[in-house]
Amino acid sequence: MDPRPPLGARERALLAFEGRGFASPGAKERAIREELDLAPVRYYQLLNALLDDPRALEEAPVTVNRLRRVREDRRGLR
Repeated sequence: MDPRPPLGARERALLAFEGRGFASPGAKERAIREELDLAPVRYYQLLNALLDDPRALEEAPVTVNRLRRVREDRRGLR
């Protein structure tokens, strides 16, 4: 039996939201505010922490792996 509790509704909502496509960054930021009731900065803080959670990888492997690659690519540019 897995001792870790499952992801909460908020974490699952973040992963599902990030799996969607958006026409522009402005549309995405607007949707973050309207649908998730979060400031974009807070959204990205929560999302970044979630990428390091093994439960997130189990929940949405394609999305998490894609975002991990993007994060690593950006770190390489610094």
